Amino acid sequence: LWLNMNIVLTAFDIYLFFPLLGSIGSQPMRKYSCVSLSTQQLNIRNLVSYEKQKVPVNAIMFITTKGIKICVSPDQKWVQSAIKKIDQKRTTKHK
Repeated sequence: LWLNMNIVLTAFDIYLFFPLLGSIGSQPMRKYSCVSLSTQQLNIRNLVSYEKQKVPVNAIMFITTKGIKICVSPDQKWVQSAIKKIDQKRTTKHK
């Protein structure tokens, strides 16, 4: 009886433990994701960083000096210029 109880408990432990492994290895959920895009051109001087997003919409999320997050379409020419400027600032800071 004791052996059977041990097997049941071990099986129960495995049942509880393995789903945790899946959630540990998965990507954490973003706290903020773009669902709509701004059409307004932003002042590049006020942008400090960006994140690329594919889901739920293809977007670039710019973060301003005040911490405001603004989502825009990556297809706009000014967006690509802003990304290059931010990347240049990052590389000069790390040198």
